[in-house]
Amino acid sequence: MVDGVTSIMLLPDDCLCFIFNFLDCRTDRESFGLTCHHWLNIQNLKRRSLQFPCSFGIVGPSSLSQSCTDINSFHFYRILTRFQHLEYLSLSGCTELTDSALNYLKPYGSRLQTLCLDCCFRISDYGISLVGYGCPSLTTISLYRCTITDTGLEALANACLALRCVNLAYCPHISDSGLSALSQGCCELQTIKISNCKSVSGVGLRGCSSTLVYIDAECCNLEPEGIMSIVSGGGLKFLNISGLSCSNFRNGLEAIGNGFAAGLKILSLRMCRSVTDASVVAIAKGCPQLQEWNLALCHEVRVLGWLSIGSNCHNLEKLHVNRCRNLCDQGLQALREGCKRLSILYMNRNGWISDTAVELFKLYRCNVKIKFEEVMSIGPNWDTLENYE
Repeated sequence: MVDGVTSIMLLPDDCLCFIFNFLDCRTDRESFGLTCHHWLNIQNLKRRSLQFPCSFGIVGPSSLSQSCTDINSFHFYRILTRFQHLEYLSLSGCTELTDSALNYLKPYGSRLQTLCLDCCFRISDYGISLVGYGCPSLTTISLYRCTITDTGLEALANACLALRCVNLAYCPHISDSGLSALSQGCCELQTIKISNCKSVSGVGLRGCSSTLVYIDAECCNLEPEGIMSIVSGGGLKFLNISGLSCSNFRNGLEAIGNGFAAGLKILSLRMCRSVTDASVVAIAKGCPQLQEWNLALCHEVRVLGWLSIGSNCHNLEKLHVNRCRNLCDQGLQALREGCKRLSILYMNRNGWISDTAVELFKLYRCNVKIKFEEVMSIGPNWDTLENYE
């Protein structure tokens, strides 16, 4: 109160914070700090997430935005000193960011829970060790297309014990050694993406925690022993191992149906051309909770496999059979007579499926949508866990 007049400018910080918290409109929250330096400071302290125009999200892009503005060490220091309570920070696409900048995480990164460094090509193992040292509360980190090695991954695993979600897609220098350190050191690990990590066979996940529910290992050089390791935790809900490159795999996929993956809900074997009827039968019997199964371009699945799916997959809602050369009238009939919860069938016409078989399917299963579409991947975003609880 000044000369008997009350001013809103005299409100204490806790009252201003209370007012800021009740602003629902994004425009109002962004305009709050334009009032004065004091209110700007309140706005800065209340900011919990920050993503730059050059950032492109946690899943990983195919290319960088044309509007990229590189963040250097000085910019990063100014950012952290201004916004000292950040819980989410995305620096994805900041290709000029170096290890030295990450030194500033030590005094200012203790509250960070999510950090995205996708395509930060100049960040090395040393930089990742600084992340671990400066962000002990980190639960999610995305390192898509980074150049880190097992050394950096081990340092991260030793420092950030609360890690739950890790994106290592297209990290060419990661191997099973680094994955082992991660899976053994981070007992709360729930999600890991290692797609296109060509040095990974899967054995690094042997003995992983039952908390691990989501694994995306598309186009990795997995081995039969690696498949057994991947499912060894027993808690898996989502598994994508599309594009297996092992020509001698054959029946190695039977391990998925050996009991450890009984709770599996979403499975993608797209482009796994060595999948046999024996593997399909084992999975259909051993994974009764399957809700979505992608078998597109799995040419070795024949009548026995389709019969097993129809007989055992009672919870299956979506099935992808695009371009399966050996899906015939008898196989389509097996799917029609079984899979009582099926709602969507992705397929294409081939020489083995008659128009009569398709029309009979539509007649008897009018509740099922047949989508004649191109081969597609499946599943939700890698960091969405609500569907697996």
